[in-house]
This record gives sequence, C-alpha cells and structure tokens, in this order.
Amino acid sequence: MLKIGLTGGIASGKSVAASRLRELGAVLVDADALAREVVEPGTPGLARVVEAFSASVLGPDGRLDRPRLGALVFGNPERLAVLNGIIHPLVRERAAALAAAAPKGAVLVQDIPLLVETGQGVNFHLVVVVDAPEDVRVRRMMEHRKMTAEEARSRMAAQATREDRLAAADVVLDNSGTKDELRDAVDRLWGHRLQPFAENLAKGQMAARTGGPVLSPANPDWPAQAARVIGRLQAVAPQDILAVDHIGSTAVPGLDAKDVLDLQLTVPDLATADRLEPLLAAAGFPRWPGIGADNPKPAHPDPADWDKRVHGNADPGRPVNLHVRAAGSPGWRYALCFRDWLRDDPAARADYLAEKRRAARRHGVDKSTAGYAADKEDWFTDYAAPRMEEWARRTGWLPPSYASARPSGTAQS
Repeated sequence: MLKIGLTGGIASGKSVAASRLRELGAVLVDADALAREVVEPGTPGLARVVEAFSASVLGPDGRLDRPRLGALVFGNPERLAVLNGIIHPLVRERAAALAAAAPKGAVLVQDIPLLVETGQGVNFHLVVVVDAPEDVRVRRMMEHRKMTAEEARSRMAAQATREDRLAAADVVLDNSGTKDELRDAVDRLWGHRLQPFAENLAKGQMAARTGGPVLSPANPDWPAQAARVIGRLQAVAPQDILAVDHIGSTAVPGLDAKDVLDLQLTVPDLATADRLEPLLAAAGFPRWPGIGADNPKPAHPDPADWDKRVHGNADPGRPVNLHVRAAGSPGWRYALCFRDWLRDDPAARADYLAEKRRAARRHGVDKSTAGYAADKEDWFTDYAAPRMEEWARRTGWLPPSYASARPSGTAQS
C-alpha cells in the first residue's frame, strides 16, 4: 500500500487536511487519537505513566488528567523524554497493527504531529507537510484556543522549526488561506499524485513518463530531494545496501538537466540486487523492464563487466532513475568519477552542457528520451572517458573505500 506521513506544526491546519484525505478514501491513522487510546484506564501504558509520574496525574475517575500531566512535562526536557519513551513505542506498535489491517492497494495516511522530531520520514513513501506562516498560526491559537501570543509562541518553540519541517517535506500544502483553499489543494494532491502513485504501486509499475528530453535550469533543491529518496532507499535493507549516491547531472551544482534524479545503489553483487528487487518495488521503485547494462567503455570492453539493474519510481510527482550496480564494477566507478569530475572541472561541465543541449535539440522533435541518451554515448566514450581518467590520475581521485567489501569475482575497475 501507499504510505503517507502527514505532519504540520500546531495550528497549521493538519487536521483539516487529514479529514479531507479520509473523505477522499484514505485509511487514516491518527497518532494523537492513538496516544489517548494507549493510556486508557486499564492499559499497560497508563500503568507505566503512573509509575513514572505518580498517581497525581490521574483524575477522580481514574483517567489520565492530561492538563496536569502536560504541566509536569512542558518546558522540562527530561520529563518529556520519559513520557515520550512510554507513549511513542506504544503508538507506533498500534499504528503498525492498523496499517497491517488496511486493505491491499489502500492509501494509508498516518497523521503524526511529531513525525519530524522523531525521524520517521524514511518509513513513508511520501511526507506531506501542512504549512502556514508563524504569525498566522499564532493568530489562530489566540482566536480559537484563547492563548496569549506568548503561550502560542512557546508551544511552537517546543516543536520542530518550520525550516526543519519543510526540509523533510516531499509535498507542502500551503494553509495560509482558507480551509476551502486547503481542501482544494488536498483534492489536487489526491487526484494528480496519491491515487496514481497507489495504483502504480499496486501494479508494480513505474509512473508513466511523457514528452521528450527537456532540460530544466539547474535546481538548487535537487540535492535535498535526492537526500530524502536516499534515506528511504537505505532503509529498505540496510544489511545488503552498501551505499546510495546521488549521481548524474542533477548531482552537479549549476548544471542544467532533465528533471529526473539519478541515484546509484551499491550492492556487493548483482545476486543481491536481484534479491532486493521485490523490496525496492514495495518501496516504490519497480524494476525497469528491458534495461540491464551500461554501454562498455574501451578500458573494459567486456559487456558482462557493465551489467546492472535499473529501477524507476512509481511516484508520478518525482521521476527517479535508480541504477543498482556492484561495488567495484566499471559502471559503478564511472558514475561516481564522472559526477566528481564535472563538479570539479568547469570546462568539463560546459562541454557536457553543450552536448546535452545538442542532443536535446535533435530529439526534442521525436520526443525520444531513449534516443537522447543513446545519442550522447559517443561523447561519453570518445571525449569524456579519456579526459575523466586523466583528471582522476592528476587529482588522485579514488572511489569510496566500501569497494573493498566486494566479494571475489566481482568486476574491478
């Protein structure tokens, strides 16, 4: 199923977005509601809270007196850590049970106020943040919760900063306007991204890519986008994945490129890559049919040395090419060295940009992305490879040390 982490600061409007997603058909798991459920009378959670904070946190009816408990922990990091250490594991356990019970193909939305603070973003296919400027949120708390401005700002200060929350977001829903405007934004997100993403995931297929090779101006946010995807990929099977690196044009600051992230997932061998295939598909990266090798370069003419696996993204909102290569293989080394060469050498960047523009003009008419890629191969082989190798020798460039972890028989560069 498609797993969405929904979060937002206090008074951001997250609850409005959550309600609308549920109306549209999502299975909603509300962390706040679960936090109340796990400390109901008679639960192990309530017993542990009483053990930690004494029976003074209970009301006359034996239920948890939340205002009294809140007064004990607010502004006291040590006590808050104790409380979170009790509540958060119980909430996650209950949320996992509800997720497991959701129907196949569902869009599962977990509403988690402290998603960023607790580092849970890698557990979801997408993180959606509902955002509003701080002055708007203060005004809402004063109007609807009867807080003073000082109290409102104190509550916000106890949460993740707005900057940290936005940095964790794959999707930002702006709620600086009306509730209807927010609901409309949720509707667009559902129809244009979440529903097709869920359908692709259920079918084990990549998101459709249309149009030809269009170069976008260099986007300074590409590395941050790549970092979020990399975090999720590393969580798929940490014991089998040696590294995930941002490669290709979007990894080179200042270089115009197609708006597609290229990532390299390093494994000890391709047998491991094949074992990872279903796990990567479940994470939103199904195998790309019909692609299984890089074009050999003169220094390593044997095509078998250039074998790899390629996966694409099921998310229609963020195209990704995921190249799975064995550590120490020629293709693995070339991808890392080429990226670092372009980062270091302005003349190489300029030459590659000129080549990209030439190929894009040629194949913009037939709208062939495959043709665009193939058309650059002579440049990679005849121009880039020898100059890149000369740069590597001159600078002493070496690939990452985890290449030494490759098993015997894996191709070396």
